[in-house]
Amino acid sequence: MKLLLSIVLLVFFHHAQAMPRLIPDAPAVDARGYVLLDFHSGHTLAERNADERLEPASLTKMMTAYVVFHELGTGQISLADMVRVSKKAWRMPGSRMFIEVGTSVSVEELLKGTIIQSGNDSSVALAEHVAGSEETFAALMNEHARNLGMHGTNFVNATGLPDANHYSTARDLARLASVLIHEFPEYYAWYSVKEYTYGGITQGNRNLLLYRDNTVDGFKTGHTESAGYCLVASAKRGDMRLISVVMGTKSEGARANESQKLLNYGFRFFETHKLYDAAQPLKAIRVWKGADETVQLGLTEPLYITVPRGQYNKLKASLSVENAIVAPTHKGQNLGAVNVRLGDQVLAERPLIALEDVAEGSLWQKLFDNVRMLLQ
Repeated sequence: MKLLLSIVLLVFFHHAQAMPRLIPDAPAVDARGYVLLDFHSGHTLAERNADERLEPASLTKMMTAYVVFHELGTGQISLADMVRVSKKAWRMPGSRMFIEVGTSVSVEELLKGTIIQSGNDSSVALAEHVAGSEETFAALMNEHARNLGMHGTNFVNATGLPDANHYSTARDLARLASVLIHEFPEYYAWYSVKEYTYGGITQGNRNLLLYRDNTVDGFKTGHTESAGYCLVASAKRGDMRLISVVMGTKSEGARANESQKLLNYGFRFFETHKLYDAAQPLKAIRVWKGADETVQLGLTEPLYITVPRGQYNKLKASLSVENAIVAPTHKGQNLGAVNVRLGDQVLAERPLIALEDVAEGSLWQKLFDNVRMLLQ
């Protein structure tokens, strides 16, 4: 009887191990457009109408902040700069920081008013300080958008107030969120702040997920009558970070609920792994006619892969290199490729670069290698 039970358990265990893990479709999301993106790998886990041009409303202020962060990084402005509030900034409708015309407010305070309180007045004040006018600032926004590959985006203002020529896409905004976290982690922390007080007025962050889910640590809300309720959210559980974008939902609660659905789906059914570090030697290949006989190959950036849970051990990585590498070679030179597959699906393909220089060898080395190359 014990032997029979052992055999049954063994067969069951083997069958369970062999069964493929089922990944359900993404949950239904009541939004005009949405996308769920893995921060590290860049893999899209769920999407619908992700490239449709939609009104971003105050999600626009993510780019407003990005431009200001960039100017801070280049030293053109500083957080301590005092900005005199213009009549235009003071008169802005919609959500406000409540800055007063003619007063001076620091860039740091204006950034917090824009990020936490979603101030239209603070956004315009920042735009005028950086570029002289909101119109010129919008041109800067569009230049940065083009550089980031946000091809479905055009800005005409710093606030997100409605305009027929002011639009973006869920995918573009997910890309922008990813870049903000990557390039400006010291400022990204402000997106998790739940309330901010200026001039004796305390206002709460409108991102409801900050209060509901302690793994959510940022991003931005947006709303106008024509755009509906929008939300970009980012959450980190363990070493995995996801970014969700929902645009055109029906209420403040709906944008939070639909975003939570996407984040829970991504964390529940997928996992992300770092396969290789940047500049990690992956393969040494022969160099002909060189001062050294080999050169190490690697990647310019870390390589992350997102796969359905339980499928990591089924990944297959292959390296391909040029047939004959002849010195001199230079650090950063593209000499091959690494390819990562899951079954028949290509998950990633990255160039393999030389991690070091290899100078030309001596005359004797070159003559000797000429003969060896002819023989081979």
